[in-house]
Amino acid sequence: MGFRIADPNTRVAIAACDRPVLRTMIGRFAIGPFTTGLLATGLLLSGCATTRLPDLRQPDAATAWRNAPQAADAAPAPDLRSWWKAFNDAELDRLIEQALRDNLTIRQAVARIEGARALAEHAYAGFLPQIGAHTYAEPTPDSSASYFQMGFDAKWEFGLFGRGQSQARITAGELGIAESETQAARVSVVAEVAKTYVELRGAQQRLALMNEIVAAAQDKLVLTQTRQRLRMAAAGDLDRARTEQAAAEAALYEPRLAIERCRQQLAVLLGRSQPADDFIVPGTQPQLGDLSIASAPADLLRTRPEIRRAENEVLKAAGELGIARADRLPRLGLGGSLTYAARVIGHTRLSDADGIVTFGPAIDIPLFDWGQRHAVADARESDLAASVFAYRQAVLEGVAEAETAMASLEQQRQRRDALARGLAPLESGVETTATLKRLGLADGFDRLTADGALLQARLDVAQAEQERNIAFIALYKSLGGAPLPATEPAVAAPGEARTGESP
Repeated sequence: MGFRIADPNTRVAIAACDRPVLRTMIGRFAIGPFTTGLLATGLLLSGCATTRLPDLRQPDAATAWRNAPQAADAAPAPDLRSWWKAFNDAELDRLIEQALRDNLTIRQAVARIEGARALAEHAYAGFLPQIGAHTYAEPTPDSSASYFQMGFDAKWEFGLFGRGQSQARITAGELGIAESETQAARVSVVAEVAKTYVELRGAQQRLALMNEIVAAAQDKLVLTQTRQRLRMAAAGDLDRARTEQAAAEAALYEPRLAIERCRQQLAVLLGRSQPADDFIVPGTQPQLGDLSIASAPADLLRTRPEIRRAENEVLKAAGELGIARADRLPRLGLGGSLTYAARVIGHTRLSDADGIVTFGPAIDIPLFDWGQRHAVADARESDLAASVFAYRQAVLEGVAEAETAMASLEQQRQRRDALARGLAPLESGVETTATLKRLGLADGFDRLTADGALLQARLDVAQAEQERNIAFIALYKSLGGAPLPATEPAVAAPGEARTGESP
């Protein structure tokens, strides 16, 4: 239970403190010295009641990446906001631009931002003067008459003891969470479009090479049949040639299925129900040159949406803790009402119509609630500590993911380069075999064997190039690479330094 104190010259009402105050006790217009002293004391104490934001700075954060590319002649690092342009592929640029405009996941997140902004713009509205109207009918205590009442109520809660600032922190944190979720959607969609496009080009390239392998297997089968008719082939050679041709044809299912899967995935990412007939004509795999990384681990605090979300969770938790602490202190404000009552039916000695105006301070003081408010404050304090740990965990996970992606990118580059170095001897062998065949020193089997080895090597190089491109995409996804919104996300209440920055 607790007391709601109006002006001491009037009366004191008892009300349950575990539910919101819908109607305050209004005193007469005259404000006594006791009430004036309470208001002044509240104003003095309100500045000391605000919950201080925790310091989220990382003094021991690394200043450079351990697995960053070390090539001396590396090209300039791609721009984090348009990193996919390092592929120099106009079709990929067009797809990403369309996805950023039409993707339904992004549009959902943007709609949530609009709702959060609408609430954030009115964060202080609850601590501004409020006016409402009411009507109701009520009988007299002796049931001799019924009166119809109508009037206006006005109240103004000051938002002292950190209530106003804490509410602003909650709405700013919710807005920041919505904005970080939208940016996370942008990062994910851009990366998924780029990854699916690379896989589509890789599947198209594999299909073309496998078709050449099937043609070579068919030529080998025809040649084996000719040699068997001339009794120049062993009994099992023809069976082995037929088996090789069947295996080559069966392998075609994988790139064909991958092409259809990628086409469908791209259609969904672009907000379409199905791909058009001329959607993504066959093309070659995008090529990446040597790369460098311009960012540092500390930049993840600004660019990685998962970290920005965790930061705003801390801001929201601090606001909720401030509200819980403020609920243990009085609510101070002003209130007034204009009430008019008229007799509807019945007999009474009172006048048939009457009205009254009231105005005065409104004070709600919690006195005794079995420790419930203290328990809520303790719980919110634990939530704030947990959100700080979650923020630090998000930073560690972000750095680890980026380091792993850099290491993977470097290993895939080395693998691609090693396989590419093996192409030159095979190409030279094909030319040598062709020359020997023209001179009559080699037969068609030798040429087909050399061609098959070269096609398989090119297939391995194409797969390695695709894996390197996917590692590059994973790296810039881990760095939070994507076009930023038009305005920077709000991560602090008005007049406050952002969490993790000096106040």
